Amino acid sequence: MKNVNACKNCHFLTEKDVCPNCSIPTSKRWRGYVIIRDPDSSQIAQKMNIKKPGKYALKVM
Repeated sequence: MKNVNACKNCHFLTEKDVCPNCSIPTSKRWRGYVIIRDPDSSQIAQKMNIKKPGKYALKVM
């Protein structure tokens, strides 16, 4: 991945400076990621409160 930022609120990974999901500024400092395909049946998505499929950072600093 090249120059990927993580949303400080929902942890969504994007190349933009503002999250397309929740319009919150993103951070270049994040660690680990998970790909959620089916948020309804994923226990990780439920723990992270993820409602949409996509790539998400595990930790955002």
